[in-house]
Amino acid sequence: MTDLSVANKAGRATFDVEAVRRDFPILDQQINGKALVYLDNGASAQKPIAVLDAMDRYYREMHSNVHRGAHTLGDRATSAFEGAREKVRGFLNAGSTREIIWTRGTTEAINLVANGLAARLKPGDEILVSHMEHHANIVPWQMIAERTGAKVVPMQVTPQGELDLDTFNSLLGEHTRVLALTHVSNVLGTINPVAPLIEQAKARGVITVIDGAQAVPHFKPDVQALGCDFYMFSGHKMFGPTGIGVLYGKAQLLEEMPPYQGGGEMIERVSFERTTWNTLPYKFEAGTPPIAEAVGLGAAIDYLDGLDRASIELAENALLARANELAKTVPGMEIIGTAENKVPVMSFKIAGLHPSDIGTLLDQQGIEIRTGHHCAMPLMDFYGVPGTARASFAFYNTLEEVEQLFTALQKIQRLFA
Repeated sequence: MTDLSVANKAGRATFDVEAVRRDFPILDQQINGKALVYLDNGASAQKPIAVLDAMDRYYREMHSNVHRGAHTLGDRATSAFEGAREKVRGFLNAGSTREIIWTRGTTEAINLVANGLAARLKPGDEILVSHMEHHANIVPWQMIAERTGAKVVPMQVTPQGELDLDTFNSLLGEHTRVLALTHVSNVLGTINPVAPLIEQAKARGVITVIDGAQAVPHFKPDVQALGCDFYMFSGHKMFGPTGIGVLYGKAQLLEEMPPYQGGGEMIERVSFERTTWNTLPYKFEAGTPPIAEAVGLGAAIDYLDGLDRASIELAENALLARANELAKTVPGMEIIGTAENKVPVMSFKIAGLHPSDIGTLLDQQGIEIRTGHHCAMPLMDFYGVPGTARASFAFYNTLEEVEQLFTALQKIQRLFA
């Protein structure tokens, strides 16, 4: 297998992909008699042994409910659970663990924020989103707009797959109350310039909500430097478990928002006359939380922190650069989204071939990609396509796997030419 070691500025190798791949046992298998080439990381990334072991250890050695147990197992579980929250706080550079809310994923986090802000919205108010948003950052706002009389206003993108900043400047106005924007597009790989857009929005008193699901696998966001009011992501996309997500919110706004769900843990006192709410972050964490999943996410953060982030970025850039080169060798292939600033995601179409057929034929050769509209139908409409094929790379992918992908695509194109 091709070695994708990356040299730093001093010329010393700092990233050994073969060593990293040994940390991900799922990669060492065959699919349809071929060595697995996993290129669907944008949908869900694979899990290192450290995450699997942390969750297994939790269930074997400390499983209990958290916070209220008067016994040793409860203390162990609570310590691990809240320790994971602190790791997330550090990962995002949030000011306090009070600002870190556990959710089931990015989708629930956005729904929580949208419902929490509903009382601030009235007829004529505007919620500014973009054409490149995942449905999870469109539909909840549409639902809230329908309830409140507010309006969802879409910002255009350019043919290259970048935000049209001229339309942003024209749409950000006196009626804008919320800016909901993806940090990184799940279809295009575009890294949006969210910091200056947040600054412009905040100058007008607009609440800023950033979907970081596709950003966190590739770089560490700094929520204090960004200045956003809310930031959310999912554990499973950043090499952690499914069923766990994170909402960061500024404490003042979280204090002002009503609870999203009612039940245990989120209360201070319950009576039939009146119920009062718990303090942050527990006010938004009704019921038994995803304890093992939080522990697993904490382990994923530890794992990522143990890697050289600069070298990972260079390695991923090398994968995308090679893919862009090889795309020219496939007749009829067109890349959707050619922004200058991207994570290693490549959406594409091939003339005469349906995306689902491409995906099926690649799977027969052991290559796993994603096909369809990628929960981004407005973006598909913008490009005039029903869907795309999408190869999304992670740092454990190799240059040889990129070569295998395009050798397979050339074979498929010849077959149907």
